[in-house]
Amino acid sequence: MFYDHQQIEKKWQKYWEENQTYKTSNNTDKPKFYVLDMFPYPSGAGLHVGHPLGYIASDIYARYKRHQGFNVLHPVGYDSFGLPAEQYAIQTGQHPAVTTEQNINRYEEQLKKIGFSFDWSREVRTSDASYYKWTQWIFIQLYHSWYNKNTDKAESIDSLIQHFEQKGTEGLNANQNDELNFTAEEWKNASELDKQDILLNYRLAYRAETTVNWCPALGTVLANDEVKDGKSERGGFPVFQKKMMQWSMRISAYSERLLQGLNTLDWPQPLKDSQEYWIGKSQGAQVQFKVEGHDETVEVFTTRPDTIFGATFMVLAPENPLVETITTDAQKAEVDTYIEETSKKTERDRMSDVKNVSGAFTGSYAVNPFSNEKMPIYISDYVLMGYGTGAVMAVPAHDERDHRFAKKFNLEIKKVVDTEEDVQEKSFDSKDSVCVNSDFLNGLHYNEAKAKMISQIETKGIGQGTTNYRQRDAIFSRQRYWGEPVPIYYKDGMPYTLPTSALPLELPEVEKYLPTEYGDPPLGNAKEFAWDEANQKVTATDLIDDKTIFPLELSTMPGWAGSSWYFLRYMDPNDQETFVKKELADYWGQVDLYIGGSEHATGHLLYSRFWNMFLKDRGYISHDEPFQKLINQGMILGMSAFVYRIDGTNQYVSKNLAKDYQTQQIHVDVSLLKGTSDELDTEAFKAWRPDYADAEFILEDGKYITDREVEKMSKSKYNVVNPDDICEEYGADGLRLYEMFLGPLEQSKPWNTQGLSGVYGFLKKFWNLYFNGDLFEVSDEEPTKAEYKVLHTLIKKVVYDIENFSFNTSVSSFMIAVNELQKIKCSKRNILEPLAVIISPYAPHICEELWSLLGHHTTIEFEKFPALNEDYLVEDEIEYPVSINGKMKFKISLSAQLSAKEVEDLVISSEKMQQILEGKTPKKIIVVPHRIVNIVI
Repeated sequence: MFYDHQQIEKKWQKYWEENQTYKTSNNTDKPKFYVLDMFPYPSGAGLHVGHPLGYIASDIYARYKRHQGFNVLHPVGYDSFGLPAEQYAIQTGQHPAVTTEQNINRYEEQLKKIGFSFDWSREVRTSDASYYKWTQWIFIQLYHSWYNKNTDKAESIDSLIQHFEQKGTEGLNANQNDELNFTAEEWKNASELDKQDILLNYRLAYRAETTVNWCPALGTVLANDEVKDGKSERGGFPVFQKKMMQWSMRISAYSERLLQGLNTLDWPQPLKDSQEYWIGKSQGAQVQFKVEGHDETVEVFTTRPDTIFGATFMVLAPENPLVETITTDAQKAEVDTYIEETSKKTERDRMSDVKNVSGAFTGSYAVNPFSNEKMPIYISDYVLMGYGTGAVMAVPAHDERDHRFAKKFNLEIKKVVDTEEDVQEKSFDSKDSVCVNSDFLNGLHYNEAKAKMISQIETKGIGQGTTNYRQRDAIFSRQRYWGEPVPIYYKDGMPYTLPTSALPLELPEVEKYLPTEYGDPPLGNAKEFAWDEANQKVTATDLIDDKTIFPLELSTMPGWAGSSWYFLRYMDPNDQETFVKKELADYWGQVDLYIGGSEHATGHLLYSRFWNMFLKDRGYISHDEPFQKLINQGMILGMSAFVYRIDGTNQYVSKNLAKDYQTQQIHVDVSLLKGTSDELDTEAFKAWRPDYADAEFILEDGKYITDREVEKMSKSKYNVVNPDDICEEYGADGLRLYEMFLGPLEQSKPWNTQGLSGVYGFLKKFWNLYFNGDLFEVSDEEPTKAEYKVLHTLIKKVVYDIENFSFNTSVSSFMIAVNELQKIKCSKRNILEPLAVIISPYAPHICEELWSLLGHHTTIEFEKFPALNEDYLVEDEIEYPVSINGKMKFKISLSAQLSAKEVEDLVISSEKMQQILEGKTPKKIIVVPHRIVNIVI
């Protein structure tokens, strides 16, 4: 019977949509299971075949859990704010909302064509005002919260004000920008403005001067992961380090909890390792060094206070405020030039560049508090302002980077940890030796020396033992148009939150999407974007009088804001009263399975854990962590095609002749190849682009053969394969099975369209199991033991594979089972019905059609997954090889139920064995049950 995949797939996609098959109920006695894919950004290019890999895996798992009787939440939505739509708006004037809507419609059409079991009724978009109303609401909660170290959680700012009113800062243990000291009386007498300024020092969302990655060409601040090699990832524009007033999120307050929480998660170890490294916990001491001729001190954090006697110079971050104060007139020009150069590098570049050594001398000296020796103070880009204190005491004998710096600038290298190595030539970085040249530390090992030195530091009153974290607070404002407006207005220069009744603060219309002529962000172009405090509403900008009508914040939120809580909104997507009802958050709890790319390790996955912990602290949800199990899917790689152009000509030479010429290798679109071959359609190539219209070809055997190479699938490499084309030719079920068949989910693997024919052949064979010629024919006859064995072998394998996410080996098992059933001409209902259920998570369309043909009037989706009966896997007979003196002589079939002694007796008494023995008695008989019989004669 002809397998018409196009007609079948259209029919069932229409059925699922009309019947809302995958709509999830919140009111059920079933146990829950929450399966989620990382939020897609709807780009203009649409999906290529690499994108659905993780979606197919999560869809198989979601369908399998429905078959197991779970209430499955498997939603979809769009992370729809983003720079690409804004850049397109700048170039064309088209509103980003229009572009985004078009892109989403394209994505949705493609996703539906692949047959995903998403609950489309729960779709969310971060750029919808109904969604970002709650992103703004969460921001307001963060603004009105502080982190109490005593209770180790976020609390309402009201409890902090109460503490100030009763005790001032006495007994306060809070995360803060600066350590403040004042009495209750001083707090009460402070002006409203001063009180607000003090509270900003503690708020979890706060405004402060911060060093940022500023991209003048894009007119915005960029996150570290949006910058590569000193240029913006989008557009390749220069990026500079710049100090600006910015909104920040106090994620640093959660560093320890984020670190400890990793122990409770079933995540890939490399992903946990990258978060652990990013958080960067280290224990050591904070120490103050006096600066000669100045009142200022340089404070450093060091993990090796035991080496302080070996500190021979100091290095400050170029952006350290002390630099301006302590730099001498003679060194000012050199220092200023160096600071300018450093501003062109991102922090990430500075951290990763371990080979190059550079710096500038400030002209000032610090004094070592223990050796009393003078220490020249330098600046260098390897010291970061945001980590520790923005200053290091350099111990060149025992730190590789300090050693390189000392060698370059000819500075003293002093050994303080015992070693035979010549520390003048190479640093000795070890904790396994004892201290030398260190006065009262001499002879002590690392732990003893560290403890004793910290005690001495504290006794001298110049510092204390402390724990430090590399992770810094997250910058939360972007100078862009297409993002969530920050719900803040300014009165007397001080930020105040809008009342929640005024949310959402919607994006205003603007004439242009670039910064204003005064350098304000694009929202500065809006005519209706001011806050009327008296009437509690947004009003015209030209009415601002700073008495009753005030300016609104002109920055927007970063790309990660909306994706930091979207997993909660899916639980209750249409609620107008709250971001998620507590009882629904309690029912759905954590995401049980989260699938997405590893590139989000230190961005989205950290921020969403932070917001989740905060919302739990404030009592809105009950679970600590958002994602219990996480899988990073690999990439599907493209098979690029290349032509060889002879240098200085418009002649193109075929692959195997190219070695005889000086050539340039050029990417060509894979759609220009003939069928699934490597042969170039030369006429199509000439028509592809104007500069190829006059192309001439040097052929081999009358053909132009392209070179092929496996690379990342991307538009720029012209190796993108559109899933729509695959669905058209091989069907969505073919695409789904093939993507799983390619290899383990976590690994990257190359795409090869030719490979689809094998999977498509399997689907046709599976389809025809249910037919006798063109006639649908399934018998109610009881299956044989052999038929049951094929079915239950498959059940056992597929259950194991799905639960261990080994989807590729399941597809192989389907093929084996269908081949075996075809061989024994099985057409029994009791085999073919459960077979359709087993395969349906992978190939839902064909299985729905077969289920319907089997006489069922409801979807296959909620049928119970077939239960394994191990009895069918027990062998009735075992074929024992009989080995005589190490050589296999014959085989004998015996009952599987026999004991070793019974097997021995039957083998010895067998006719063949009697002929071999010729009346002799065996010296030794070894029976390995169900395996082999060894006899020595």
